[in-house]
Amino acid sequence: MVPSLLHPKKTAKEIRILHQPGFVLHSYPYKETSLIVDVFSRNYGRVSLVAKGAKRPTSALRSVLQTFQPLNISWTGKSEIRTLTTAEWVGGMLPLEKSALLCGFYLNELLVKFLLRDEANTVLFDLYVSTLNQLAHNENAAIVLRKFELILLQQAGFIGDLTYCVHSRARILSDRYYVIDPTLGVRPAIPAEDMPQVLGKTLFDMSAGDYLDPATQLQSKQLMRYLLSFHLHGVPLNTRQILIDLQKL
Repeated sequence: MVPSLLHPKKTAKEIRILHQPGFVLHSYPYKETSLIVDVFSRNYGRVSLVAKGAKRPTSALRSVLQTFQPLNISWTGKSEIRTLTTAEWVGGMLPLEKSALLCGFYLNELLVKFLLRDEANTVLFDLYVSTLNQLAHNENAAIVLRKFELILLQQAGFIGDLTYCVHSRARILSDRYYVIDPTLGVRPAIPAEDMPQVLGKTLFDMSAGDYLDPATQLQSKQLMRYLLSFHLHGVPLNTRQILIDLQKL
């Protein structure tokens, strides 16, 4: 059943937003002819919009509200779910194809899970645009995704300085193993503990955005998988499982 938030009480003054840069993260049907669209906008963050009549064959919105396409979006309303008034395709970005397309859906799923509604984050928005461009140009997907995951968790406040040890209150050492305790931060690893153990060098590399070392790629992948799972309370990501299954094939 559709939440009652779709039928908000009239407010004294509704806010009207015009020509806001944004992307469609996710959409699902509402009633017979409309859609609820989850949008990531540059200056207003994640916003849910009702696209009235968007499912009609004659609707101008039908072909515009596509994922991974830059849009200029306008909406009105003050309730949790607002009303989409216009959406215009901007262009200028290559489409995602094959495995890059699935990586794009993975990015969208992460943003839906971690972004709070109505909290602007221009750093993440610009990173999202950059990441889509890198995927479209066939850059190393594993490295591109690790960079995005790290900055996403940092922007969400779940990870601090990767090069600072909370126990010694000093910089980490390159040749020593550490863990990132989700509740504390970076600390020395203890033998046989469950959390992924990574070299200090790996943490320095991740902090600098340098993933050329194969050991850094492997350890960062294990680390980010653990941290994402922890902060999602063990709820699996659908697109990640699909990626894993494809890699097995």
